[in-house]
Amino acid sequence: MKSLLFFLLVPFAGLAQWNWQSVDTAYGILPSSVRVFKTIDPVGGKPNVAFYVEADLRDASIEFRSDTSYKRRLTPDQFQQKLSSPLVIVNTSFFSFSTHQNLNMMMDKGRMTAFNVHSLPAKGKDTLKYRHPLVATLGITAKRTADLAWTYTDSSASLPWASQLAMPYLLDSQAVFARSAVSVPLKKWKMQTAVSGGPVLVQNGKVMVTNNEEWKFAGKAINDKHPRTAMGYTADGRIIILVVEGRALGRAEGTTLTQTAEMLVSIGCVEALNLDGGGSSCLLVNGKETIRPSDREGQRAIPGIFYIANKK
Repeated sequence: MKSLLFFLLVPFAGLAQWNWQSVDTAYGILPSSVRVFKTIDPVGGKPNVAFYVEADLRDASIEFRSDTSYKRRLTPDQFQQKLSSPLVIVNTSFFSFSTHQNLNMMMDKGRMTAFNVHSLPAKGKDTLKYRHPLVATLGITAKRTADLAWTYTDSSASLPWASQLAMPYLLDSQAVFARSAVSVPLKKWKMQTAVSGGPVLVQNGKVMVTNNEEWKFAGKAINDKHPRTAMGYTADGRIIILVVEGRALGRAEGTTLTQTAEMLVSIGCVEALNLDGGGSSCLLVNGKETIRPSDREGQRAIPGIFYIANKK
């Protein structure tokens, strides 16, 4: 991605550092290309528990996939059983509790399995208007390279369009958003696997939170601390999956979007995005939980995941 029109920039030199401990052995047998790390170092002086998985995109013995459910939601444990026990499972897209629909685009084996919702009813003085954002998406090509872009989808098209530039959301009275209204260059985006969410957190190895363009969190909510799920990639071709535990007062209080971005930069991500967090945040490694889900009931049922599996 190239430079943004609007962003929050925090220099790397001022970032906090975390002591990450390898915890591979606690999660059973894994390929040498898949590692698991944990930190309990505080964030902003508050208690913290976070894990990340790194996986080498160049390892042809593993595959990077996504999966969705249809008209229902499944817990990560249920996806684990459905997919015959993959190595890694993590939640991804934002979704509708009422329709069980993914609200963001997903791709698997080069095919779109979910589509972006580009028209969001506005509130307050703009009640009769709609916000139209592009959607932050991380994709992996057939050649096993990663890219992060802002995407536009149309269910009548076989591939999404993508921009390497952030576009400020449009606000108008139109309930349907047309590609012709997009003000940044779009190109067809041919990916094997992709998952979406937002906002973008990291670009060019620096903290850049494009919440103003994507309108994921309104007002002061951008500074709230919650459980987090995020994904990114490094310059040397490693996928990074980060989860932060939260809503556990005195033990793990969660992170803001900026703190999450700082953590991703400290790990080495050159690009990264936020995914659905809160009670949805859950990362399984060989079927074993890393962070504790924040919902009292345990794992939340979700309609979409990203997963890593041994190639069959």
